[in-house]
Amino acid sequence: MTNLTVRPATLGDAAAATALVNAVDVAEGGRAETDVAEILADWKHPEVDLARDSWLLHEDGELVGYGLLWDESGGERIDMDLYLLPGNPDRARRMLEPMEARALACAAANGARQAVVHQGLHVSTSVDREVLRERGWRTVRRYHVMDRPLSPTADTMPAPLPGLCLRPCTQEADRRIAHALLQESFADHFDFQPRTYEQWLHDIDAENADWSLVWIGRLEGQGDVAALRTRNDRVTTGWISNLGVLRAARGRGIAGYLLRYAFWYYAGLGRERISLGVDTDNASGALGLYERHGMTLDTAVDTWELIRPV
Repeated sequence: MTNLTVRPATLGDAAAATALVNAVDVAEGGRAETDVAEILADWKHPEVDLARDSWLLHEDGELVGYGLLWDESGGERIDMDLYLLPGNPDRARRMLEPMEARALACAAANGARQAVVHQGLHVSTSVDREVLRERGWRTVRRYHVMDRPLSPTADTMPAPLPGLCLRPCTQEADRRIAHALLQESFADHFDFQPRTYEQWLHDIDAENADWSLVWIGRLEGQGDVAALRTRNDRVTTGWISNLGVLRAARGRGIAGYLLRYAFWYYAGLGRERISLGVDTDNASGALGLYERHGMTLDTAVDTWELIRPV
């Protein structure tokens, strides 16, 4: 009979948790992209109480599961991540029980009448789906991770878009503008949670961010209307984190231009591929935009939801 034990993580567990996350990602999607710095950035986030918001699951002394919970909404919406190696379905039960209880406690502390808990799981997740369903979880959304090969010869600098100019966020004032643009651009998207500038800086691990890879688009006559945030610290691919255009400036080809600009820039950095994530039900037509620009499905992630009264 196996022995399952759960305890909170400590900073000294970061390397082991990173190895577990990568092992799960390889099993589910074929690639490992997480490094210790990314795990530590999550654990040191001021909104995370590591002693109450993290869980490490050991089976007979071997680390087989890792969970993290965070409360961005200050209301009923609570988010969590769960990574489990394939195997005993009791692993899922042993992790979900304390994580769900903590989510309810957070929602109650926020004064909410219910907890609406979300977690994103790979379509081939090692978390037992039957256990999820028996506990009341259901899928509510699907996201695609899309990618595209890059070539310095094929991905040349796009022709200028009349009236549009880009500038990198090398100054503090521009970083604040980028934050405001992204908040407004994504305000009507599924699962959007408003974040202050200071919260956003923690969310994106701003201390380690390369701000030369974040751009603002300014449109003649309308001012700053778009922001493109990317990162070049992943092992196998460049990554487009956010591409947002204000509603009043949509329909002018700005999003497509920013996308082609990222292709050209990352091809120049020597990257052979670039990736991003997109909500397949996004009403702005983002999925179609990316497909028209040669991006194809790499993998898919489902959002699972649990609603419980407090």
